[in-house]
Amino acid sequence: MRLQPPDTVPERIGFLLLPRFAMVAFFSAIEPLRIANRIGGRTLFEWELISRDGEPVVASNGMPLATTCALAKASITPSLAVCASFEPEHGIDDELTAWLRERAAAGCVLGGMDTGCYALAAAGLLDNQTVTLHWESLPDFRARFPRVDAVESLYEVTAEGFSCAGGSAAIDMSLDLIQRRHGEVLADRVREQLIHDQGRQPASRQRGRPGQDVDPILNRAIALMEAHLEAPLSIQSVAEELGLGWRGLERLFERSLACTPQRYYVELRLTHAHRLLLETRHPVIQIALACGFASASSFTRAFHRHHGVTPSQLRRRHRPG
Repeated sequence: MRLQPPDTVPERIGFLLLPRFAMVAFFSAIEPLRIANRIGGRTLFEWELISRDGEPVVASNGMPLATTCALAKASITPSLAVCASFEPEHGIDDELTAWLRERAAAGCVLGGMDTGCYALAAAGLLDNQTVTLHWESLPDFRARFPRVDAVESLYEVTAEGFSCAGGSAAIDMSLDLIQRRHGEVLADRVREQLIHDQGRQPASRQRGRPGQDVDPILNRAIALMEAHLEAPLSIQSVAEELGLGWRGLERLFERSLACTPQRYYVELRLTHAHRLLLETRHPVIQIALACGFASASSFTRAFHRHHGVTPSQLRRRHRPG
């Protein structure tokens, strides 16, 4: 999760478990590392589980998980992930924020999983940084911490820290770590073991837009398109999923939205790209891939036709300097 590799292997990572943390996100982060150790034939990663008092922590699903040590006895690891979920502020107090600030001062790179960024922001460690967290918490987090650039992406890795939206996004973030540390071949082998989609980019959206109050079949068609922005389906495939023919799907879109399904799908991807360009700092090529374009040049042409400016021009207008 650090951009620079540690001095020694195995790399040690701390996981601070706050009350009602998201167990699915925690195990999604750990499993790729465990598999990398097995496939790599040696211990590449180790982890330490930390709780306030060293006692087991009850996750949001009601299951307790044993930890390694208490705050006071935890070693300073190269990186530390704060794991939270529902009611993220429940476990945050002066003792915890002071402990996090001490870790940061000692050179530990800090990150948040699911809603873990609440604790880091409360400690004043995220000002002017780009982070992500679960989409349900984004409006409240932005209101509470306006100096933090909170975006809706799968995960963020910067020179200052890291964060992910929770759930399966933690797999993507751990795979990114494995690739940067030990190469693409190992990361791909771990991904195959996890049977995980290769098309997800850091800038990929966490969810689709809410359904419209229209024909339920049209809603299903839009939901399919929303779910496949990175790797767009053919219009024929969308029609077949809905039990329609090509012409039937076209008539549905023309009648309800006054456009073809092809046009709607492209505009959906370009609208998503517009938001990513303004709300994240991801490179244009990464946004192009996250929105289903094979190259930066084809993305730039389509974006210019639709929005009247290139992606770079849009960013310069809204982010001068």
